[in-house]
Amino acid sequence: MNIAPELSARSAARWYPTSLADRRRQQELRSPQELHSPQELRSPQELRSPQELRSPQERQDAVDRGLYTPGAMAKKRDNSRGPTSSAFDTVHHTLDGSRLSLASLDRGLGSRVAVELSATVWDKVVGSAERVAKIAAGAKAAYGINTGFGPLCTTRIAPEKLFVLQRNLILSHAMGVGPPAPPEIVRWMMLFKVHALTHGVSGISRKTLECLIALLNADILPVIPTQGSLGASGDLAPLAHMVLPMLGLGDVSVDGRTQPACDVLARHNVEPIVLGPKEGLALVNGTQFMSAYAAAIVVRAQRLARHADLFASMSLEALACSVQPFDQRLHELRPHAGAIESAENVRRLLADSEILKSHADCDRVQDPYSIRCVPQVHGASRDAIRHTAGVVEDEINAVTDNPVIFDDGTVISGGLFHGQPLALVLDYIAIALAELASISERRSYLLLSGTAELPPFLMEQIGVNSGFMVAQYVAAALVSENKGLCTPASVDSIPTSMGQEDHVSMGARAATKCWQVLENAERTLAIEQMLAAQAIDFRKGLLPGMGPRIAHERIRQHIDHADADRLFGKDLETSLTLLRSQEILTAVQDELGPLK
Repeated sequence: MNIAPELSARSAARWYPTSLADRRRQQELRSPQELHSPQELRSPQELRSPQELRSPQERQDAVDRGLYTPGAMAKKRDNSRGPTSSAFDTVHHTLDGSRLSLASLDRGLGSRVAVELSATVWDKVVGSAERVAKIAAGAKAAYGINTGFGPLCTTRIAPEKLFVLQRNLILSHAMGVGPPAPPEIVRWMMLFKVHALTHGVSGISRKTLECLIALLNADILPVIPTQGSLGASGDLAPLAHMVLPMLGLGDVSVDGRTQPACDVLARHNVEPIVLGPKEGLALVNGTQFMSAYAAAIVVRAQRLARHADLFASMSLEALACSVQPFDQRLHELRPHAGAIESAENVRRLLADSEILKSHADCDRVQDPYSIRCVPQVHGASRDAIRHTAGVVEDEINAVTDNPVIFDDGTVISGGLFHGQPLALVLDYIAIALAELASISERRSYLLLSGTAELPPFLMEQIGVNSGFMVAQYVAAALVSENKGLCTPASVDSIPTSMGQEDHVSMGARAATKCWQVLENAERTLAIEQMLAAQAIDFRKGLLPGMGPRIAHERIRQHIDHADADRLFGKDLETSLTLLRSQEILTAVQDELGPLK
């Protein structure tokens, strides 16, 4: 193992904390009488962190015994490991008419969500409900309030049937199929739906909105199938499944366990609602399924773009490549914002590099594109992510209902629910993410190719050992899968509803396949992270730049250098966990400041 002794010693001194096991062993050497504090006298289970309590029952037991509280997780978390989320985190949102931001959502991805509404917002909600009640009782037809839906918009509904109309809408539309949406998506669907209804133009009643908020605040998550929405009148089928538990129907997930909604509502003293005029339509019309996916994708994509620059700098060091293609003067000649940001990140990350100095006068003229063109490729993806972020932030703060009821009682039926704005950018960002993965796989290939005095497959005893050969196979498979997934969904349209909905966005499909592209991209970059750390071990005692140096030290806390074949699949899962937790990136930014 050719790690510089100075670097290894510094890594151990700087980063290795006393482990929980070490602390336990130290306590075991003391007599029970010497263990004075309540913390020391607790059982081994009680000494485990909330993240270590794997089962829902273990976590609930810990809460019941007062060891942890849902709101206290941030304090109990080891801040040196960066921003991670757990089932015990809760992010609070006060909806007062202000915009939700992707930056605030970033801090809470994966956390529970709690919502409260300001008095002003409640006044708007109540006023809108009163206007709808008046319209429903009047003689004039108003779509979805006292008429049928879709091609049945000319069918007038008798006043005594309006409650049945709204309930039947939910029952008939809850026909989604496929695997359930992840909990972080369901939470943001509910949050975005509540936020959209606070504009006071949808006619929702206070009691109905309070029920939705109660479910969200208690983390009672509707089970929402991922297939069945065309992104036409918004996300009809997924949102209908979101509403079912409010009626005491369907299934919900609580602490990862699927249970009948009626049982869970009874335990939490939440009373099922009876939908009034327009309420069912207000709840199922909207783009909250698509926008929840889109928001989560953008947040993770922004994080991944920074990781991509970090891993590229590690590969550059490991392959003894040149930093000249990242020169600021070069990028001022072609001033794309993303390329400028990416080049600046790499320059900062490579500060104080001994490896760069060691080959400053070498005769190699140019490096392969996967290194030399990092600013152009990473930068173009960054610009796509930035554009997508702007569209998504506008969407989550918009009204996507139909019809809408204005303060003067005017009812206008339009197309605010159509998912085309999201469908297009979700296809766009999928391509951008696929490209981050594609160029990363090429760098992984270079790391294994036996160039720059690195051993083939990054292992000295090749033959009896295969080394990291199959790591690149996996990356290639993921990149290939992404190519198929990047066929745009938004160019398709299948007319529905007897031709009334004759052009649909397919935005829900764009969202779910983009989610898979993102997952594949994260895994591909996690492979590069693992290989780049292994390659830096062979740089013969020369220290890399500050960014790769800190990243390498932190990675080596979790993944050992490999002198022989082992279960590299486990190492890959560890590398992926490090990427998604942002532990490595956080350690680098703590030292160098935030990356672009």
